[in-house]
Amino acid sequence: MSTTSDKEHDAQAAQDARYLSLFTAAVMKSAAYRPRFGQGKSGGVSLEDFQKLYGSDPFYSWVGLDSPLMYAAHKAAGGMTSIYRQVGVGCERIFQAVLCNTLKLTPQQASWKYETVGANGKPRFLKLDGRIQFQDVNDSDARDRLENWFRQSAAKLLIEPDLQPTLEGVVFEVRQGYKSMDSKRQNADISNASSAYLHRYMPVLVLVSTQIDATLLERYQGERWLMLRGMLAGQTTESTYAFCREVIGYDLAAFFQRNSTAMKETITAVLSALLKA
Repeated sequence: MSTTSDKEHDAQAAQDARYLSLFTAAVMKSAAYRPRFGQGKSGGVSLEDFQKLYGSDPFYSWVGLDSPLMYAAHKAAGGMTSIYRQVGVGCERIFQAVLCNTLKLTPQQASWKYETVGANGKPRFLKLDGRIQFQDVNDSDARDRLENWFRQSAAKLLIEPDLQPTLEGVVFEVRQGYKSMDSKRQNADISNASSAYLHRYMPVLVLVSTQIDATLLERYQGERWLMLRGMLAGQTTESTYAFCREVIGYDLAAFFQRNSTAMKETITAVLSALLKA
């Protein structure tokens, strides 16, 4: 006869498997990465096509740039970027699933997109990776935790007291880390923050690692992003894992620790595929 503890363990294992599959499905896409070499070819360029492309170029063939090792170097370089991107995608999916499962939100309630006007004058839709509207959280204890955390966060961001009651919830941008100094990406994030406040949401950048440039951290905080980083300990207004554990009610760090071996195996498999010509 199964005990309550056995049932809880089975439920946790089933949930872990669902979350892990979100991560694995995203990261394994990187294994199929192939460089394009400026050809704009969908799916990238194969080794055979690369050797034809570079081998037919007199200079490249003279100096040996048509070597399979050169192809492998390009594949590894682009594949590295792909891995970081897909790890981020996997974490986005896990985070949104946690919001749905723990706070009993629908996928529609836990996501947010807004309409804006593109450079060509046509409407376009932009989205962030998660949303919590306080009115959607039916559990009174969870809603109280969120609202208390929100007030602390708003004070940390120096949001004017008369503005705080007009905000109806928070929206999240989830990333594995953030060390890029791409000004276009930064400007887009700042625009997202402004749009979030216009739509009555406080914007939160959730990093599952501690990897972020100090200059970026300061700039985003100055633009009223609440910055959560992947620290195991700390305040809920600073630590991603403290926020998830103490405010959302799910121990995200423990999930990653329980499934570390499987995640490492996935990353190793992808790296092995990328490092071969």
